[in-house]
Amino acid sequence: MAERQITYGEAIREAIDQSMQQSPEVFIIGEGVPDSNRIFGTTKGLLEKYGAQRVQDMPVSENAMTGICIGAAIQGLRPILVHQRVDFSLLALDQVINNAAKWHYMFGGEAKVPIVIRMIIGMGWGQGAQHSQSLQALYSHIPGLKVVMPSTPYDAKGLMMAAVQDNNPVIYLEHRWLHNIKGYVPEEPYSVPIGEANVLLPGKDITLAATSYMNVEAMKAAHLLKKIGISVEIVDLRTLKPLDDKTIIDSVRKTGRLIAIDSGYYSGGFAGEIIARVSEKAFKNLQASPARITLPDIPTPSTQGLTRYYYPTFREIARKIMQMLKRKDEDLTIPEEKSEVPCDVPDKDFTGPF
Repeated sequence: MAERQITYGEAIREAIDQSMQQSPEVFIIGEGVPDSNRIFGTTKGLLEKYGAQRVQDMPVSENAMTGICIGAAIQGLRPILVHQRVDFSLLALDQVINNAAKWHYMFGGEAKVPIVIRMIIGMGWGQGAQHSQSLQALYSHIPGLKVVMPSTPYDAKGLMMAAVQDNNPVIYLEHRWLHNIKGYVPEEPYSVPIGEANVLLPGKDITLAATSYMNVEAMKAAHLLKKIGISVEIVDLRTLKPLDDKTIIDSVRKTGRLIAIDSGYYSGGFAGEIIARVSEKAFKNLQASPARITLPDIPTPSTQGLTRYYYPTFREIARKIMQMLKRKDEDLTIPEEKSEVPCDVPDKDFTGPF
């Protein structure tokens, strides 16, 4: 029997549906949760199944509504709060950082804040500097928050179910380019443990430690380089906080080389955190200086001319690997970019930001 294949967005919807079936305390709220597009289809059918008491739209008042959901969590409910863009969550930083993240600690472990905050990150359709950021490093810096970034449909479902079951706040970051990718997802409920990385592709020459959508680009680079005999190992971090140091370091000890790849910014970004930990714990195993591939320290542009040079792709990853392995550029033929597809959308079927 063939393995069931569904999209990343469908996997999130299934995880929320099954979590709501398992526990009447679970509810979902956010801007656009019951609208026609249902946030890339991730809340499709939930309003009709569970009613408006458990599937709610919310006003454009992020700080107040985040505070209300934190209060509901403290009282024993399990809210899933959706910010359609991570940018919108900035209006609620006081609630997330000073209340949700600290409550369990401040009350000696007696209080729980079982809230999941979904935030959509990444580029698409020229949304520009205020609507396409990837701020995972900001949330990963805060003690008391767990931060997950699934990159496959399997992990999207498993990490969502684990996040809902967790008794403290989980930031769940999903890249908008991932919602339409397909992969194997079991129909029955299951959890993926928070805090465990995953070796997506075993290899021996170099380690790529990547987050979220950048695993897709890393995989493209790995398949391209395989044609000229370069064996790439890809470690999908899956969870940024707590970070699974062991899986990354075990990989680097095997390959001797590391490139950290993240969709966030260069300065103070999470790629630098990966390099710092590997340098602390596996410096003697490194055969070359670690490198990172990130966004530049420039606000996100919205024009096609600028975005074409702003976002790193498998091309930049492949070139960096060639450089680190001291291979000649002429040894590798890198496919040209397809001009008929705008560079800030994943494919011609991508229909917009929601």
